[in-house]
Amino acid sequence: MLWAERAEAAQRSLNDHFWNPEIDMYNIETPCLNGACNTIFHYWWMAHAVDVLVDGWLRTGEARYAETLAALHDGIRKRNGGAYPNELYDDMEWMAIAWLRAYQATGVQAYKETALILWEDIKTGWNDQMGGGIAWQKSQLDYKNTPANAPAVILAARLYDSFGQEADLDWARRIYNWQTAHLVDPESGFVWDGINRNGDGVVDKDWKFTYCQGVYIGAAVELNRVTGDPQYLRDAYKTAAAAEEELVDPATGMLPDEEDGDGGLFKGIFVRYLAELALAGDTDDRAIQLLHLNAVMLWERGRNAQGLIGTDWSFPPKGTVSLSSQLSGVKLLERMAVLEKQGKIPLEV
Repeated sequence: MLWAERAEAAQRSLNDHFWNPEIDMYNIETPCLNGACNTIFHYWWMAHAVDVLVDGWLRTGEARYAETLAALHDGIRKRNGGAYPNELYDDMEWMAIAWLRAYQATGVQAYKETALILWEDIKTGWNDQMGGGIAWQKSQLDYKNTPANAPAVILAARLYDSFGQEADLDWARRIYNWQTAHLVDPESGFVWDGINRNGDGVVDKDWKFTYCQGVYIGAAVELNRVTGDPQYLRDAYKTAAAAEEELVDPATGMLPDEEDGDGGLFKGIFVRYLAELALAGDTDDRAIQLLHLNAVMLWERGRNAQGLIGTDWSFPPKGTVSLSSQLSGVKLLERMAVLEKQGKIPLEV
C-alpha cells in the first residue's frame, strides 16, 4: 500500500540519519559528527522514538524493529543512570505509554516491568493543590498542566485494558475529570496548557499548542474504548473541532510550525491521537481530511533529498534537522498507513 511504503521510507531515514549504535539511542539531531550533538538527554524524545519503532514493528513484523527496541530499552536506562524514573511526570508518562505499547506488540516482559515501575512513580504526582491533578515535575508540585495529566489518562486506561485492574480505571476517570474541569474551555472544548505555573493560580490560556489538543483527544478516546461511554467521544470531537478552528491555517489547511526542540514533537502527538479518534468513530471525515492533506503536503513538499523532515510540513528542511521533527513526520505517515489499511482513506496509486 502506498502510505505503508511512505512510512517505511521515513522510518529508514530515521534509522540511517539518527540511530547511534555507540550509545544505543538516537542522536538528537543530524548531522551529528561522532555523536557530538548529544550534550542534552532528551528523555521524552526517546519515548516517542520507542512509539514509532512499535509502529514499524506492527506494520511489518520485521526483526530489525524489535532489535532496535531492545537496544533502545537498554540505552535509555543506561543514559538515565541505570533506572527509568525521572524528575518530570509527563516525561515518565510518555515513556510508560511507549513501553506498554512495546510490551503489547512484542510480549517482552522487561517492557511491561518498565511501564509498571513508571506508573507507580507517576501516581505520586497526584496531590490536592489546584484541586487535584498530577504535577508537572517533582520540584514544583503545585503546577499542574495538560502534558502531565492527559497522557496519564491514556496510560491508566490502557493499563486497565491490558491487565484489568479496576484501580487503574479509577485513576483514568479521576485524572480525566480533573483535566476537564480545570484545563478545558467548557464552551469550545479547546484545551489549555496549565494552571499555577507562576504560583498565582492563573490558567495559561494563551499557550495554544497542538500537543494539548492531541493528548486530551487521546485521553477521551481511550476512556471511550474501555468504558463504552459515548460522552468521551463527544468530548474528543468537540476538542478536535476547536483545534482545527484555532490552530489550522484556514487558507492552506496545514497544521502550524511550532518551532524546533520540544515543539517539533507537538504535531506528531496531535496527529497520532487525531488518527485514533478517526479509527474509534464510525466516521470522522474532517479529521481524516486534515490528516490526509497534511500527509500529502509533507510527502510532496516537506522532505529533503535524504528524506528528512523539519518543523514546517510545507517546505523541506535546510541545515540541521532535529530528532523531534523527524519523529513527528514518521508518526503522521505511520498513522496514514494504519488508516489506509483500515479502509478509512481511499487507496491511492
